[in-house]
Parts: sequence; C-alpha cells; structure tokens
Amino acid sequence: MRELIDGFAIDQHADGARGQALIPWPNRIRDGRYEWDGEEQQLDLSEVPRGNAIHGLLRWREWRLVDRGPAHVTLGERVFPMPGYPFTLAVEVDYRLGDAGLQCTATATNAGARACPYGAGFHPYLTLGGRIDEAILALPAARRLILDGRAIPTASEAVDGGPYDFRVARAIGGLELDDCYGELARDGDGRARVTLASQGGRVALWVGEAYGYLMVYSGDTLAPARRRRGLAVEPMTCAPNAFASGEGLVRLEPGDAHVATWGIEP
Repeated sequence: MRELIDGFAIDQHADGARGQALIPWPNRIRDGRYEWDGEEQQLDLSEVPRGNAIHGLLRWREWRLVDRGPAHVTLGERVFPMPGYPFTLAVEVDYRLGDAGLQCTATATNAGARACPYGAGFHPYLTLGGRIDEAILALPAARRLILDGRAIPTASEAVDGGPYDFRVARAIGGLELDDCYGELARDGDGRARVTLASQGGRVALWVGEAYGYLMVYSGDTLAPARRRRGLAVEPMTCAPNAFASGEGLVRLEPGDAHVATWGIEP
C-alpha cells in the first residue's frame, strides 16, 4: 500500500490548507471586500500579509457527523449570517471510497431568505512519495490566470507551449507552481483529469463539470520539511476573487442547492 495524499496526523495542524473544504469561496478575495445586490460587504482579512480574505469560512470548524458506513462518511456544517457574509448556508460533504477510488461531493443549500454568492473548493495534496521534481504532470488546461503580488487575477493567457503548459505530460522539474488554470479539456465522461506519475506509480485527480478551475501549488512556501513533498491540485468552482469579479461565481437563490463532485483515482 502507498500513500496518494500528503495529509497530516490526527494530532497535527492542517498546514497549507491541507485537505480542507474551501466554502463559501475558494482562494482569495482582495481586501475581503465585494458588492452584492447593491450592498458593500467587508470580510475579515484571514490572509493578513497580503490583505485578503482566503479560503472561505469553514476551514477551522468542527463538522458534525451526518452519516457513515463501511466506505463512506457524510459531514455537515452551517454558515450563519455574519459581517461580510450575511447569508445562511447548509453544507454537506460526502466522501466515498470504492474500486474507482475516492469521490467527494459537496452540497450547499441556501437556507436563508435572500440570494447569496457561492463558490466551493478543496485542497488535497497529491503524492507518489518523495519530492515532486521528477514527477510527470499532465494538466488538461488551455489558459492560466495571471496573478499579481497578492495572488489576485489581473488577466489571463493561453499556456501554448510555455513553461506552464502541461497538456502534454512532462516533468515538473524545478518549476514553482502557485497558479490557477481554466478552460479545462474534459474526457467523454465530462470529467477533467490531472495526473501525476513517477516510477512509483500514478494518481489522477478528476473534477466534474461544476469545477471550472484548478489551482496547482508546488508547496514552495510551506515549512521546509513540507516543501515540494506533494502537489496541491485544488478543484475550484470559481476563479480567485470571484466575489468581486464574478468569474465563475454562483448566485444561489433561497432554497436552491449547488452540487459539485471531484475525486481521486489510484
């Protein structure tokens, strides 16, 4: 048996957002500020050095058990109205293991009386053992968002033949990745697949059609012992700063639910 996810022990801190659900927004919101239905909203700045609100509101919550079985577990949590996000969300995340690997389904229902902005993401780190430099990465994305010094998109570019083009599988080498990709090419089942391969094996992360973006992070800013040990491949339903830009953002009306599924294939 070999590890496919670079996780953490039960008594350790989940550094680098390792394994966390990024709800109700993934990635960053510049200055924690956005406008929704004519009202200015201000979130707490949870990424203080860059002045951003990062990775949603559920990262450090104690999720409740909804259901479990021999090969699945369903966890639930609720977002209550608060400064910067005056909305109510009922969230469930279902993890299932089977012959095809792991499948994760996030369902968010607007349990309030007004429409709310919504996005979802997850933050797994894929590993095949050892450093990622020699690993072969295949990433079926045609565009890359250009990020400023605060990791906020300012433009996008085609990856055609450049250093960030992994549509043809090749070694990561020493390339430092902390990049958001879009225009994902999908297989016949509607899934886009990112694969990481080495002499030790192969692992693929797939995303369903609700996920239009992938953030790929080589871990170069983590603690030294963690750096480049795993590759974070983060499914995201919207782009960074989507609460302000609207790129990929979901408008969730009262009573409506949003469902997004991704998984890992050994």
